[in-house]
This record gives sequence, structure tokens and C-alpha cells, in this order.
Amino acid sequence: MALLGTGARPAGAAEAAGLISGNLPDFHQALKDELTFPLAWGTSPVRDFRAWRRAARATVEEHLLVGRQDGTPYAPEYTEGPEGDGYRRELVTVSLTRYERVRGVLLTPHGPGPFPAVLLLHDHGAKFDIGKEKLVRPWYDDTRLASAQAWADRHFDGRFVGDELARRGHVVLCLDALGWSDRGPLVYDQQQALASNLYHLGSSPAGLMAREDARAAGFLAGLDRVDARRVAAVGFSMGAYRAWQAAALSDDVAAAASVCWMTGLKEMMVPGNNTLRGQSAYHMLHPGLARHLDIPDVASIAAPKPMLFFHGGQDTLFPADGVRVAYDKMRAVWRSRRAEERLRLKAWPDLGHAFTGRMQDEVFAWLDEVL
Repeated sequence: MALLGTGARPAGAAEAAGLISGNLPDFHQALKDELTFPLAWGTSPVRDFRAWRRAARATVEEHLLVGRQDGTPYAPEYTEGPEGDGYRRELVTVSLTRYERVRGVLLTPHGPGPFPAVLLLHDHGAKFDIGKEKLVRPWYDDTRLASAQAWADRHFDGRFVGDELARRGHVVLCLDALGWSDRGPLVYDQQQALASNLYHLGSSPAGLMAREDARAAGFLAGLDRVDARRVAAVGFSMGAYRAWQAAALSDDVAAAASVCWMTGLKEMMVPGNNTLRGQSAYHMLHPGLARHLDIPDVASIAAPKPMLFFHGGQDTLFPADGVRVAYDKMRAVWRSRRAEERLRLKAWPDLGHAFTGRMQDEVFAWLDEVL
């Protein structure tokens, strides 16, 4: 079974990675010990929260290694699709950066609007033939439809989350990340080569994805059919990482639901964890940022926005101690803003790395409360 989010090694992959993941070298431990996250809220010398948010966000943006793309016109092109069950389907192609046009799907509920909206962010899953199709039923490609339905059956209780959200009254935008579907497909072992090439060019796969997601949020919020004050980011696994990151980096995101991606960095980087193998980890790695901020510190830049984090108690990708560390850090930040009720943190003891129908229903209800 392919692990979602950080992506499992396929059968036959090089076993040399186990030398690192199985026996963490002493110098790795020494480097971990040096990390104190001096810019975290409560540790940083900056005591005004708004000033801290500006400084912390600027630090993250500096480590994205991809410049801001604010001046790039979106120049959207739309292609109408068949009507859905209570919503309109479109393909949309936009320029999120000046480097490439990106195709995605846009669902709009029937009615006058403006509507609340969801930027829906797909997972990794070591499965690259589909991206946006993991979350929105593809009406435009029968081959992808078969692959997407199998993915939904396997991981989402047969549901297409985007279609469910549109039926419930949300505009939904879902785009391919670099390497997936129309922007790929990669194969698993090409991820390191992609990362290496981007690093050599002064960029990074994680930084590019962060910039694109923030730009996508801006595009969605700017649509006439959308209530710009009610835009949420929602994702599972790697998509969950993308969701809380977008909330931290974009003022266009008013809330975020993040299912199965949150941990403390030190607690994640332990022998046997998938992150140490590289490959898919490059999509969630900003070089040098850990010298300043821990993972939950970055997510806390979003405070005091409404944020939801779910964790599967049996999730081997994110050990429970790392989740506890992260939840405790974030809880302290929202509490300091007198906004702890806006932060929903929940573990599902009987579940692993999953986004089941029960979890989806709670996310949908939560979105109705906060948007």
C-alpha cells in the first residue's frame, strides 16, 4: 500500500536509504540538538503578535527560494463541462507564476452567490497520474476517471471530496501541483532529480508549491462568484500540509482544515520515518527554515484564524509524540490570542493515515460553522 502524503518507496527501490533511516548518525542528532527555533512565538524577542506574524512570515517567504508572483496576470481561460448534481463544472487554466500555465477544475453551486469557497489541495500518495482528480471527479478523461475512482474508493470511502463540497454550497478550486496529472506524471525516483534541478536553479519544489497555492487562493478569492471573506483551504496528507501553509502565508485564506499532516520536526526525524528517505520529502522541505521555526511555528502564523487539525492515532508517518508537541505549541499560540475555541485539534484513535467519510462529515460541518 502506498503511503499518502510523504509517499512510500515502491517495491525495488534502493535500500541504501535504510542506512540513514535505520541508523541515525551521531552528527544528525547533534544538528537536531542545535535546533532551538528562536523565532517561535513566545521565544522570539518580538512581543507584539502582529509584528511577530509579519517577521515570521517574511522569514518563511525568504526560505521559499521562489520570488513573489504578485505581478503575474492570472489570465484565466475557462472550458465548460457537463452539469453536476447541483453545481456547474469548468476546467480553468491560469498562470500562478510566470513560468507555466496550470490547469485545474472549478465547481460552482447553482444559485446567485456569492458563495463561500474552498481551495482544495491534493495529496502525494506516490501516485502521480492523477492530482486534482483525486478530489474532483474527472468528467473529461475516462482513463483518469477509473484511476480516480479507485483512489477515492481506497482512501475517501468512495467520495470525491470536491464534488461533496460543491453540492453543499461551496465554490471549489483544485489544481495540479508540479509533477501530477497534467503537470507530469513523475515517477517516484524522479522526485530527487526534480528537487536537485530546482535547487541548482535557485528554487525548490516546496517553495514553488507554496507560492502557487497562495496565488491560487488569491485567484479564488477574486472571483465574482466567491465571497472573498469566506475562503478556506482544505487538504489531506500533503494537501493538509499545503492547507495550513496557505493559511499561514496568504491573507486570502480565512480558515483551513488539515487532515493528517502535523508534527514537530525533531519528533518526525527519527529512525525509520519516511521523511529520512528523501524523494517525496522534498515537496515539504524549505532548506534552512528549521534554524528559525519549527513546523507548528509556521502553522501558527495563521493564528487566530479558525483552523482544524485531524490526526489518525495509528498513523505511522506522524508518531503520536510529534503530533502532541505540535498540538501543544499551536494551542499555546491560539490561547495567547484568546482564540483557543477557533483551533480544533482531534485525534482519531482507531484510524491511520486516512480521510474517511466520518472525518469528512466533521470537516464539512466545521466549514459551515466558520465560513
